[in-house]
Amino acid sequence: MFLATLFLAYANGANDNFKGVATLYGSGTTNYKKSLIYATIATAIGSLMALYLANELIIVFKGKGLVPDDVIQMQNFPLAVGIGAALTVMSATFFNLPVSTTHALIGALAGAGWVSSKTGINWDVLSKAYFLPLIAGPILSLLIAFIIYPLFKKIREDLKIDQETCFCIGEKVIATAEGHGVTKEQFENNFHTSLVLPEAAVASQAYCRSSYSGKFAGISARNVLDGLHYLSSGLVCFSRGLNDTPKIAALLLIGSRFDLNISIVVVSAVMAIGGLVHSKRIAVTMGEKITEMNPGQAFTANLVTGLMVLVASRFGIPVSTTHVSCGSIFGIGVSKKNIDLKVLSQIILAWVTTLPLGFMFGLILVLTLN
Repeated sequence: MFLATLFLAYANGANDNFKGVATLYGSGTTNYKKSLIYATIATAIGSLMALYLANELIIVFKGKGLVPDDVIQMQNFPLAVGIGAALTVMSATFFNLPVSTTHALIGALAGAGWVSSKTGINWDVLSKAYFLPLIAGPILSLLIAFIIYPLFKKIREDLKIDQETCFCIGEKVIATAEGHGVTKEQFENNFHTSLVLPEAAVASQAYCRSSYSGKFAGISARNVLDGLHYLSSGLVCFSRGLNDTPKIAALLLIGSRFDLNISIVVVSAVMAIGGLVHSKRIAVTMGEKITEMNPGQAFTANLVTGLMVLVASRFGIPVSTTHVSCGSIFGIGVSKKNIDLKVLSQIILAWVTTLPLGFMFGLILVLTLN
């Protein structure tokens, strides 16, 4: 059971860790390595705060009310749920698709519970307590991002903060020889054997980033926005850690097999390891392929995601950080009429199949273990 939960925590980190900073990376505000480290630290802090702020989610993801209590106490039930959810998430990660650990867990809970109980599962609880928040989350985040992004853009224009044309400034090394601006002593001591001159060139988005000119409260608009962007990304990562950690740790707490504090700490540590090792594939999908974003658009998407997930975590509402995050990015893309429909359709297909796949894995694993 312990190893199964660690497998799920690792899979969660691999698929979810980078999602909070996908906009930092995708907008060119910072590079992959710095984004990954920042995401890992912010997520770990959120995970540890789950000890104090997310007790309701632990109750929900023990399966309370979804399946009979006697099923929850079965030894093979939490084992099947943990392995089933982990297999679902790792399968999606292999195909570079940002799916929901929440969906995978709910699918595995339902599948394992359905085959383990003579009376089946409580479909009313499944639809109202689990399905409704999961469906409403991405739709609501899409609508909010779609509405507030034009408002933020209008405020920026009213403050006379303009978007700048992007140029890349590099350096060109020019070799020099003795007698051409370098003394013999300098040349012999290898003190100055080359001149480094600036070189400007228009480059692709991989090397460029858009920024903003003007000032806000006497401070460079670019610096203000970059700071807000970092804070909003940290908020998303913090909220994700707060939201996902108790869901996974709940498996260890079924039947009071493990201590709450130890469960949270261990899960958060393994989530961090999974994220550090396996985040690159998801980074490319969410940061580059859905839609191109400048820092202002990325900040808007993060703000919507972070606040929605934070509120949901506090009140034990099982939303998916993945779906809310993608929903807000979709909302930005729709607002500026620039979205990759092929990537969008692939992600939606992954969302639709996550629950049934988790259900199937949970069901098969219970039968196999029994």
